Amino acid sequence: MTPDHPAGAFRHSELLLKTSSQDEREWVPAAMDGVWMRPLMFDTVSGAWANVTRIRAEGKISRHAHACPVQAYVLSGQWRYRERDWIATAGHYLLEPAGDTHTLIGLPGGSETLFWIAGSLIELDDDDRPVGQSNVFTRIEQSAAHFEKVGLGRDYVRRYIR
Repeated sequence: MTPDHPAGAFRHSELLLKTSSQDEREWVPAAMDGVWMRPLMFDTVSGAWANVTRIRAEGKISRHAHACPVQAYVLSGQWRYRERDWIATAGHYLLEPAGDTHTLIGLPGGSETLFWIAGSLIELDDDDRPVGQSNVFTRIEQSAAHFEKVGLGRDYVRRYIR
């Protein structure tokens, strides 16, 4: 992928990206301050997406469940789930089973984690009532709106769609 090729030219081609980016415009703000997502891939056929989640906030980030299994690989830093007795640190791989409910907790020093997510992410309150949801299409729209706002243009998101 090069800057002189239109993003649409890569819709069905290989995708080679660095997981982190020094260009802050490529980091999409999440619902909570201090959390961003760097899109890597949106698969509109299978309903999956991959992103790096960067956490710079401490404390509760998100309580949620997934309709499908999720894979995660911690690139740097550390975080945990309130419901577990472990801490995920750099180099850890995690496979979350479908339907598992957990509350992501940001720890001091922050973290960056690569997530591969399929299906819906269902946001829950502390009583396990749904309060929102995300899927590949809502993530595409969220990213497109952000890229437009920061001057990259809505079509910038197309480089990640497969």
